[in-house]
This record gives sequence, C-alpha cells and structure tokens, in this order.
Amino acid sequence: MTLKSGTHLISSSLPDLQELKKLPANGGDSYNRLVFEKSPYLLQHAANPVNWYPWGEQAFLEAKKQDKPVFLSIGYATCHWCHVMEKESFEDQDVANLINDNFIPIKVDREERPDIDQIYMAVSQAVTGAGGWPLTVFLTPEKKPFFVGTYFPKHGRYGRTGMLELIPQVRGLWRDKRDELLQSAEQITDYIQGSSQSQSGELDKELARKAFQQLSERFDPHQGGFNPAPKFPSPHNLIFLLRYWFQSKEPGALEMVEKTLQKMRLGGIFDQVGFGYHRYSTDGAWRLPHFEKMLYDQAMLVLAYAEAYQATGKEQYSQVVREILAYVLRDMTSQEGGFFSAEDADSEGEEGLFYLWTKNEFRDHLGKDNADLLVPLLNMTE
Repeated sequence: MTLKSGTHLISSSLPDLQELKKLPANGGDSYNRLVFEKSPYLLQHAANPVNWYPWGEQAFLEAKKQDKPVFLSIGYATCHWCHVMEKESFEDQDVANLINDNFIPIKVDREERPDIDQIYMAVSQAVTGAGGWPLTVFLTPEKKPFFVGTYFPKHGRYGRTGMLELIPQVRGLWRDKRDELLQSAEQITDYIQGSSQSQSGELDKELARKAFQQLSERFDPHQGGFNPAPKFPSPHNLIFLLRYWFQSKEPGALEMVEKTLQKMRLGGIFDQVGFGYHRYSTDGAWRLPHFEKMLYDQAMLVLAYAEAYQATGKEQYSQVVREILAYVLRDMTSQEGGFFSAEDADSEGEEGLFYLWTKNEFRDHLGKDNADLLVPLLNMTE
C-alpha cells in the first residue's frame, strides 16, 4: 500500500483498460509511457508533456542510440516539492521541450524502486552533502551520474538555478566537455561503489563514545534536535542516545533525548488535534511543520518514546506512544489490510490547507469566550 492521500493528483482523464490497450507504446499524443505503469506516482506524471520512460533497459538503449544523457527524476506520490516541480516544470511545454530534445527522461517512484533511490541518494549525499526529493540526476547512457541535485524551479530564484538555465548548461557540457563529464562520472561511480562496501568489525565503546560526542556538538540545548532549520525529528539519533545511556549511564545522553522529545510534543510538528508527527519543522523551534506525515516516522518515534518511557518511567512518554498509534490506526490503516505509507502535505492543491481553521470553526469548537482569548494570542487571521 503506497499512500493515504495524493491519489487525487492522478489525472482523472487517464484511459480505462480498454482505451489503454489501444494506445501505442509511447503513450500516444495525450500521454507518455508512464500511462502503462501501476505506481500512483508514475501515473501522476502520465499526462506530462515530458516524454517520460519508466526505469528499464529500453530507456538506456535509447540513450545510447541517440547519444543523449539521461535525465533521471526520483520522487514519490505524497512529496510536496515533487508536486511543485511537476507543476512548474514538467507540465510546462517550454521545459518539456528542452528535456525531450536533449535527454532521455526517466521517472522513478522511490517507494516502488527503493534500490535505485538508495544508489542515487548516496550520490547526492556524497557530492552535495545533502539529499531530498525530488532527486534530480543526470546520467550517462551507462547509468553513471555526473550531476545531481534536488528541486529546481523553472526560473532561477533563491540561489537555485532554474531548469531553463540548467538544461542548456548541461547540454553544453555534454557537447563540448564530454570527456571531463565522463571522467567525473567514473570517479563518482568508483567512490560510491567503494563506500557502499560494508566494513566488518565489532561496535566498540570508543566508537559509540565518538558518536555521542558528535551528537553533543550538534545538539540544540534550547529547543532540542540536532540541526538548524529545517529540523527533522531524527528518531534514530534519539534511540542511539537512549541505548548509549543505558550502557554508559552518561546523563547528557538522556538529557538530550528528553529535551528533544518534550519540545517536539509541544510544537507544531506534532498534530495537536489529530495526533501523529509531521515530516519536519521549517523553523528551529518545532513550530511550523511541513505537513506531510510518513508511516516510518511514526514507527520510529513510537520506538523512541517507548524507550524513553522505559528509561524514565514518565507517563508523558507513554501517552505520546498511545497518541501516535491512535493516529496510525485511525488514519493510516487501510480497510483492505496493510498500512498507508504517507499522508500528503497538499490538499486541494495547497500545502497544509487541510490543517487550517477558520475563526468561526475555532469559536464553534472552543466556545466564544475561549476563542476570543486565543485568537489574538495565536495571531489568527481570516
């Protein structure tokens, strides 16, 4: 099961099964090759003017035949910035023409092909020090990456190169400096292959101490968490600290965990009405969330709060466990069996609209006296 919401973004004009059988292999005039796929994310892009291919040998054979690099875009159905990039660029005829004329474009659903996503996300982390979705990668026809990024707007802004500038730049490099690009692609590939080899050996106490020290240096003593905005819950860090505290009884480890768990629960990153954790906070104080909710975040945070309860016996942590699980069972459980992997940040084409309250709704639920007290305090506007 792939998503809780976001399916509304799939074109309502997609052909039925009988019409689908009549379409040519490239999707015809109204669609591209993704129209034959089953992934909700790929189907969202089936009517784009970009001539998308699904991941497969056909695309790479075509790249070799036409002597073109590959434009690889990886995302998933509930990804807000994937929706933004589609609307700005992949639905835009000018951008689509540039992509189609100069590249073989491939779309990948990271939930359908996590193996492909993992490889090229490792490239992004190694080359840029960061990652995210949509993941944008330029490849040789041999699948070797030579340029990687995430979201690109149509026009350059906020220090980000726009697609209308980026594509001609990459086209020029492929035409005029191909040897350098191919050498760079080889170096990146060799590095990723070398770094992906696991190193055997026991996890000794010194290595755990170094990890604790690194987290201590990154810790926000005022708001909890380990990075500036955007700030992610990073439950894996909290679980490590809890287990490090259990072994070492280092008080600083437990203090970092408690500060973070308490601040997050009181912040906007936690859905104070419907429960469950949003993807991340756009500020450093956990106030304004990015409204997407991921199943794996709920699972990992349940584990972090449960282990915090085991460590401290504080009821507040077990209460959060119950709240998260109540949300998952209510909103992320399919009647057909299984769980939805995510809830979209967008509704009716706008991020977070589902979570907005009008003043009248506020008064209806809280009563006039309470609402009149809280509206100015919360700086609510119509």
